[in-house]
Amino acid sequence: DRVQMGWKYSWVDLAFSVIGVCTFLVDWGSDIWVATEFYCRGDVLWFGVLVGLMALSSVVVQMFSWFWFQYDRELPGVVMFGDRVKLSCLVHVLQLGFLCRNFWVIWQGFRVWRRHKDGSEYAVYLTHDLSMLRLIETFCESAPQLTLMIYVMLQTNKARTVQCDVAASTTSMAWMVVDYHRSLRSFVPDKAKQTWSSSVVYFLWNLFLMAPRVAALALFTSVLPAAIVPHFALIWVVFVLWAWRQHTDFMDSAGGEWLYRATVGLIWYFSWFNVAEGRTRGRSVIYHAFVTVDCGILLTTWWVYRDPLRSQSYSLGLAVSLPLIYTAGLLLKTLYYCCFHPKLWRPGEEPLDLPDSEVTVRNMSPQNGSRAQPLVNKRMARLAASFYWERAPHRHESAERAESPV
Repeated sequence: DRVQMGWKYSWVDLAFSVIGVCTFLVDWGSDIWVATEFYCRGDVLWFGVLVGLMALSSVVVQMFSWFWFQYDRELPGVVMFGDRVKLSCLVHVLQLGFLCRNFWVIWQGFRVWRRHKDGSEYAVYLTHDLSMLRLIETFCESAPQLTLMIYVMLQTNKARTVQCDVAASTTSMAWMVVDYHRSLRSFVPDKAKQTWSSSVVYFLWNLFLMAPRVAALALFTSVLPAAIVPHFALIWVVFVLWAWRQHTDFMDSAGGEWLYRATVGLIWYFSWFNVAEGRTRGRSVIYHAFVTVDCGILLTTWWVYRDPLRSQSYSLGLAVSLPLIYTAGLLLKTLYYCCFHPKLWRPGEEPLDLPDSEVTVRNMSPQNGSRAQPLVNKRMARLAASFYWERAPHRHESAERAESPV
């Protein structure tokens, strides 16, 4: 039988939505504060890079939000803008689409909480999209900005104002990891639900892998600032082509899909992100082997070209600790997949039926309280399928192994 995901929107989901929008606003506020400080001190280059990263992130997120609004216009219950296409276009042009989605989800979540879960599935559907937008915003803005802030600290040997932005960017990235993991977990049947301990391990291995990567990029930039742009461009192109070779199908249009692949290339520059089913372990090993070698080259280049006197207080500590932290992250990731990661099929059984990597949910429209047509969340369901689902062996393969004496 088809797997029915009976999602329920709880007060915890509402709290996550509220904290998420607060984190977003604090992060943007700290960015504006730091940009103002750079401008007032005459650091025009750093000011331009910071503002450019903020603008790029905002434009990318608004484009995704606009594409999804276009895709969802005909779906029952998705009424954030209704048929008011011009209004939606204006909101996204003004770079307010993501913020509007945040407040809309909080409002719908409050109504669900007040009505005792009437319209729960609709609120969860909106939350899934918002979780993905937060992930995109984090890797388009917070991760590059964190690299820039660490670079500024290395260049000036002072924390000053940028220390606040480092804390805000780190908090934003950490919250994104937890929120995204919660969103993926909601696609898992109750019998395979993960515990909070698995979320902690998931958070730690992501943190231990991302932090050394960002630090290595910042250290490399501190000695060869002109080389970081071609370094990013070359690796980003390779990653985009790799995403294309994996035949991703996250978006519902060709233009949207290439936007997604370009974004995946940016995410992979900082962290692993599974985008397609099948052979996930092999792709993960290839990715981490490549990034490990790249980080080794970055750290070696920094060590050779660094100023020994200026970096005397921290150079040896970073050279030793960063590889150890990255190794710990790989070990924690292995532990997660061995002990905490649910596989949605059992040995000797058929895999749970999830046709075309889609999950069908029953939608209760919060507007009129009446049953609507089934609503299919194709976006996050496909990512969840890539993250959790594994191919079960065919029946004849299982039988052959059972009969084999080996």
